[in-house]
Amino acid sequence: MDVVFAVHKELGRLFDEAVYQTEIARRLQDARVEVPIEVTFESFCKIYYLDLVFGGGALFELKAVEALTDRHRAQLLNYLLLAGLLHGKLVNMHLEAVEHEFVNAAVAREDRIRFAVEDMDFIGVGEGGRLKDLAVAMLRDWGVGLDIGLYEEALTHFFGGSERVLQQVAVFVGGGKAGNQALRLAGPGMAFKISALGERRLRYESHLRRLLTHTSLECIQWINVGRQVVTFKTLKR
Repeated sequence: MDVVFAVHKELGRLFDEAVYQTEIARRLQDARVEVPIEVTFESFCKIYYLDLVFGGGALFELKAVEALTDRHRAQLLNYLLLAGLLHGKLVNMHLEAVEHEFVNAAVAREDRIRFAVEDMDFIGVGEGGRLKDLAVAMLRDWGVGLDIGLYEEALTHFFGGSERVLQQVAVFVGGGKAGNQALRLAGPGMAFKISALGERRLRYESHLRRLLTHTSLECIQWINVGRQVVTFKTLKR
C-alpha cells in the first residue's frame, strides 16, 4: 500500500486503471499483473485475469471509478474463491485520497460444494431436467458463491451458446406489444433465471411472475443459489 499511495501522489487521480497497474507493478519486485485463472467444467472454459498478485498470494483488484460498489466487491470475492485465497484488497485510484478495503473469502470450497437441493416446486421434464442436472453437477464442481454471470455463461454454453439461447422475447402490456426483452431460453417457451438471494427471494419471485405474465413464455425455470441450499422452482403461466 505504500507503493500504491506513492503512485497515486505522483500521478494524481485521472489516469486509467491500467496505467496505475503497470506503474505499481514496476515498483514492486515480486508482483505479477493480469494473472490468468482458468475455470473449466466439461466442455466449458472461461479465463479470468487478476489485476495484480504480490508476494505469491496478496491479490489486489485495482479500479479507477467514482466509488467502490457491491459489484466490485463481488468481483474480487469471485476471484478469491476461484484462486483459493482468503483475503484480497480493492483499491480505487480515482478519488482525491486512495479508497481501499479488504474483501474476505471465509468459506472454503469443501463447504461451498456441500449444499442441499430443494426442488419440490420444480418441473424437470425435458430440457428442464437437463438444466437442473447440469446446474447441480456444475455447482458440485465449482461450489456456490461464485459470480452469477459465470453460472449463466456456462449453462448458456451447454444449451447451444448465446446465439441460440439468448433470444428476444415479445413483451405485451394491455393487449399491445411494448417491445422485446432479451432472455435466456433452455427450450421453446422456457426461460431460465439464476439468482443468489436470501430474504429478498419472495420479492424477486413476484417480479419474475410479472415478467412471465407480460410475455408469451410458458414457464421460467428459476435457480436460486444460496450458501447452504440451491432451490429449483418452476414458475408457470
